[in-house]
Amino acid sequence: MKKLLAISLILLSVRIFAQNIRITTHNISLVYHVNQEGRLVQQYFGPQLHPEYADTLVKNQQEAYVTAGMESLLDPAIRVVHNDGNPSLELKYISHNSVPTAPNVTATTITLQDPVYPVTVTLHFEAYDKEDIIKAWTEIKHNEKKPILLTAYASSMLHINAEKYWLTQFHGDWAKEVNMQEQYLTAGMKILDSKLGTRANMYQSPMFLLSVDQPAQEENGTVLAGTLAWTGNFKFGFEVDERNALHINAGINPYASDYTLKPAEVFTTPAFIFTLSDKGKGQASRNFQHWALNYGILDGHGPRLTLLNNWEATGMDFNEQRLTGLFGGAKQLGVDLFLLDDGWFANKFPRNEDNAGLGDWEPNTAKLPHGLGYLVKEAEKQGIKFGIWLEPEMVNPRSELYTKHPDWILRLPNRAENYYRNQMVLDLTNPAVQDFVFGVVDKTMSENPGIAYIKWDCNRLLTNTYSPYLKEKQSHLFIEYTRSLYKVFERVRAKYPHLPIMLCSGGGGRTDYGALKYFTEFWPSDNTDGLERIYIQYGYSHFFPSNTMAAHITNWGHQSLKFRTDVAMMGKLGYDIKVSDFNDKELQFSHDAVETYRRISNVVWYGNLYRLVSPYQENRAVFQYTSDDQKKTIVFNYLMNVGKNDVFTPVKLLGLDPQQQYRIREINLFPGTRSSFHLDKLYSGDFLMKEGIQLAPGGGRSLTSNILEITAE
Repeated sequence: MKKLLAISLILLSVRIFAQNIRITTHNISLVYHVNQEGRLVQQYFGPQLHPEYADTLVKNQQEAYVTAGMESLLDPAIRVVHNDGNPSLELKYISHNSVPTAPNVTATTITLQDPVYPVTVTLHFEAYDKEDIIKAWTEIKHNEKKPILLTAYASSMLHINAEKYWLTQFHGDWAKEVNMQEQYLTAGMKILDSKLGTRANMYQSPMFLLSVDQPAQEENGTVLAGTLAWTGNFKFGFEVDERNALHINAGINPYASDYTLKPAEVFTTPAFIFTLSDKGKGQASRNFQHWALNYGILDGHGPRLTLLNNWEATGMDFNEQRLTGLFGGAKQLGVDLFLLDDGWFANKFPRNEDNAGLGDWEPNTAKLPHGLGYLVKEAEKQGIKFGIWLEPEMVNPRSELYTKHPDWILRLPNRAENYYRNQMVLDLTNPAVQDFVFGVVDKTMSENPGIAYIKWDCNRLLTNTYSPYLKEKQSHLFIEYTRSLYKVFERVRAKYPHLPIMLCSGGGGRTDYGALKYFTEFWPSDNTDGLERIYIQYGYSHFFPSNTMAAHITNWGHQSLKFRTDVAMMGKLGYDIKVSDFNDKELQFSHDAVETYRRISNVVWYGNLYRLVSPYQENRAVFQYTSDDQKKTIVFNYLMNVGKNDVFTPVKLLGLDPQQQYRIREINLFPGTRSSFHLDKLYSGDFLMKEGIQLAPGGGRSLTSNILEITAE
């Protein structure tokens, strides 16, 4: 009997150690293996190999989720301090499970456990087959008698072996978002992170591109694209070791965030979302864009509203008559909605400047004696919808809320108050504050049921913070704030499931898939200068589809109205401009542009994007959007600050049917002008992709633009 039991245990051990756990999409393979010590190692990560299981022949032995305190010298994915002070963790394979959860989605879980301490780590993966996207996150729990301390808790680790690595980061500042910078990774550690809390993405966006063996190319080469679905502090670590292997750690930034985990409590990390392309940045972007439309954003295939915002026309200086007078401009443009921005609320401390009123969310009776409901009805009389701006997480010291609830505010005891944009942040970790913030939205909507759109803003980052509610658990603040924000979003969406809401944070301070599943779009930047927006929208296009990027035509910049309009039509079109200043031709052009945008928007929003010419490489930028059936293509051509020595070669299109015949027509022309292109023939898709078309006739002029509609016949 003992002999049979021993044989059974040996066979079980062999089965465990022979386990190959494959997480695959149509073109990507991520393979794990259990080694002789019972630890999980990453065996392969790369393109699908043929035949199907060839990827299991690779012999990499890097531990999949590196723990602190043991023999590894790498930056760990997880660090735990146990009840007895032991700062180590060993994780051994227990089990795994893989099941389809939808026609295109497979979920895999891998359970690991410490053989000495009752700590369990579960690695979760969701593989989206057609989109070649993988989501990875981790659950940590334990059954020790007392809480344990977590000081590192990555969502995922990836290990890559190549000769060379190039990292592209997206960084900037207010009005300078998502500047792209690529660098060669040398031995040691490179960290991209944020410590700003509420407005985490202000300086560094939570996304990256990693190319191997050569700098990132648009349509060739191997590129890993990754982002973190978390509206808070993030950290990406890129460590090149002494053997030239690259190890990527992705997750919440543990800065000032040691987490005390109670027995039986589950700590769930946010998802690290990534794709691997062997066809360059372009395919990686298309993977993300199609995944986002289907899974990542609210109502990805639903309608989007064109709008006119009052901010550039009035600022906070308005009344009912002035606002209703602007409704006619929205009607003349032909947009769907009028959006009332900041300055409409508060009475004791009226919101006439940005130093008062935040927190007191009742209509200002001097400006709006008949309330928001009157504006909703007046807008409806003009045949347009009405939307409203809110910033419910914030408070001004000059407000009734500040006076009534000083315990609701994040601020340091025994220190002078610190202001950013004259405001402070409410302590959203407090359930009473969560009720208040939800109540701001709910009261606004329930009292004015015709409101059709919300712009949700957040203009202050987290500094000088202390939570009266968390008391001795201040190191939980950054994490619990974001979790609490999601609780509020969940409540809003439970009651208003399809209300269009823009995610805004003083520009691009919140641009992540943790929040976007609750929002229909985001505000990429307060910078609406047409020329600079080309770079901003180019950067965001690496991870987000066009219908998520709110792009408004304003008076920023020194370009023509046509140039600014052509740039905005590459995103989710809107206006923030004084329509009454338009002359007749400008008004006619803008009205026609709205109609043209409605006609082509399905291709721009849902088509395949090809970035044909980068603004970082030439003094022009060319973008192509092509429908899945290859019947319709829209090309956006922007000439920037053209130099006397610039030579613009013909542009070769991509993604067309080589056998199909196409007709090219310039659209969105200004009244009284004619196209400078003479493309009055039919062209084969093969010709357009191999020979291309000249998009700078006569050498081209600075700050000019064209939109071409290419249709199969």
